[in-house]
Amino acid sequence: MQLTRVRIHPVKSFAGFDVPSATVLPWGLAGDRRWAVVDPEGAPVTAREENALLGLAATPLADDALRLGEERDAAGSLLVAAPRGTEPVAVGHSRQGTALPAGGEADAWISARIGRPLRLVWQPDPTARTVKPDYGGRPGDSLTLADASPLLLASEASLTLLNELAAGDAAERGDAEPAPLVMERFRPNLVVDGETPFAEEAWTRVRIGDVEFRVEGCCDRCVMTTIDPGTLVRGKEPIRTLARHRRREGKTWFGVRLVPVLDASSGDSVAVGDALHVHG
Repeated sequence: MQLTRVRIHPVKSFAGFDVPSATVLPWGLAGDRRWAVVDPEGAPVTAREENALLGLAATPLADDALRLGEERDAAGSLLVAAPRGTEPVAVGHSRQGTALPAGGEADAWISARIGRPLRLVWQPDPTARTVKPDYGGRPGDSLTLADASPLLLASEASLTLLNELAAGDAAERGDAEPAPLVMERFRPNLVVDGETPFAEEAWTRVRIGDVEFRVEGCCDRCVMTTIDPGTLVRGKEPIRTLARHRRREGKTWFGVRLVPVLDASSGDSVAVGDALHVHG
C-alpha cells in the first residue's frame, strides 16, 4: 500500500486542497485546522450549519499567516497574519477555551460571503488542546481545532466499495444510479490505496514513509458528509448507505483516526508515494 493523497484544511470547514507532502507535527499536519470560524459569542460555526463555508478557500503561508480566497483572485483574496499578541477571546471548541481573533478585515471577508456576522480565530498553542480519552487520547496527545484526532486516514478501496453499495441500494429501490461519492466529502488528511475495503479498521499502528502513527479507532460520520463539495447541496448520501451497511453502536463509520508517534528516527513528513506498512 502507499499514500496516494495528502490534504490540508487550513480553516476548519473551509475547502481543503491536495499537497505533494506535508510536515507531521504531534498535533497533525502543518497548516491544518489551526484557524476556525465562530459567531460573535464565540460558538463554533461549521459547515454543518453553514454549507457555504465548504466553498471558501484558504492557503497557509509562512509564519502561520493565511490567505483567504484564491491566490489568482487578487481582488477577492485577503492576507491575514497570525494574530500574535492580541487579546484572546472565548470560544466554544471543546478543551480549547480561548483563541486569538484575526481582526475586523478577516471577519468582514467571511461575514460577507456567508451572510451573517462571523469571526475568524486562530489557535496559538495546539499543545494546549488534548485528545479526549474516549477517542484514544493518551497523556501528551494534542490536536488542532479538528473535531476528534490529529489526522484522519481514508482508503480508496473503502470508497470504491461504498460507491458500489450505494449503486446497488439505488437499483434495489428503483432509483437512478447515484453519482459516485468523492473522497473530499470525508475530509481526510491522508488517503491510501489497497485491495481490501475497510481493512484499515483493524489496524492499530502504521508507518507511512518514516513516520509512525497510532490508529486510535474508526471515525463516526456526521451530516457534513452529505454536502456535495462541488455544488454545496445537501443530500442523503453517504449517510443513507453507511447507515445500512456500516452502522454500529448507533453511528455510521468511514475512515480511521491517527495520532503521530514522533521520535528521533522519524522523518517528520509524509509525501504522496510513501509506502504504508501495517504493524498491528
